[in-house]
Amino acid sequence: MTGKALILGASGGLGGAMAHALGRAGWQVTRYRRGTDMTKAAQGMDVIVNGLNPPKYHNWAKLIPEITADVLGAAKASGATVFLPGNVYVFGDQPAPWGPQTPKRPCSRKGQIRAEMEAQYRAAADAGDVRVVLLRAGDFLAPEQTQLAMSQVTLKNIGKGRLTTMGDPTAPHAYAYLPDMARAAVALLDVRASLPAFADIPFAGHNFSMEDLSKMIARQTGQAIVTKPFPWWLLRLAAPFWELGREMMEMRYLFDHPHWLSGEAFSRLVPDFKATELETIVAAYLAKQA
Repeated sequence: MTGKALILGASGGLGGAMAHALGRAGWQVTRYRRGTDMTKAAQGMDVIVNGLNPPKYHNWAKLIPEITADVLGAAKASGATVFLPGNVYVFGDQPAPWGPQTPKRPCSRKGQIRAEMEAQYRAAADAGDVRVVLLRAGDFLAPEQTQLAMSQVTLKNIGKGRLTTMGDPTAPHAYAYLPDMARAAVALLDVRASLPAFADIPFAGHNFSMEDLSKMIARQTGQAIVTKPFPWWLLRLAAPFWELGREMMEMRYLFDHPHWLSGEAFSRLVPDFKATELETIVAAYLAKQA
């Protein structure tokens, strides 16, 4: 089931990946231009992809509610289904696996903001005003997106045989390869008519620890890899003067807390989905970092 899609934040990682995946699947894609009338732009659309997110955690408390109000207004006026990328912040530090039935118990301010945002979308869906497909994932993997932590921190010095871990090197951590997530989203949008008005679906993606990653890189390169801890103390010193540093400190717990997402709900809906092998993704990162 293809149609017309309005991509919000098409220049960003998720928005760009969604524009590419939808276009390849035969959808007619329109890239929303920031600062224009979103409600007007959404007229005639079947889907609104909400790829908008304040960069570098900037002023979430103000900007995310504003984005949410704009998207819900456009969706109500146009009748378009909203595609919403979800994250794991809403689960706090509860035991994994995390799935559709896991309570929303955030333990961070940003997790609370995201939980309140999701509650607004759910309330609008329950009221019959909109339909929402939320695909929930862990941290993005995308070798070409050099601003992500995997490139900017974890693998920054891998050419020198050093891997930087931002927490417990033995703790599994949830990740989603961005092109896979976009393909998964398109597959869900194809069956959107059969989904609940508010569909909260986890995307299992990949989960691995830094020890797992180190061993995989060593196998691929034949080089011994030394794992070094990230210097969080530098961020702590800079936090009073640096917004991104403050915001990253708040999410530090996720690098120590073992977590992964259940893929059962997604597999029932899209049983033939084939994820990209982690070895292939790691090889692409190594080629990019070379």
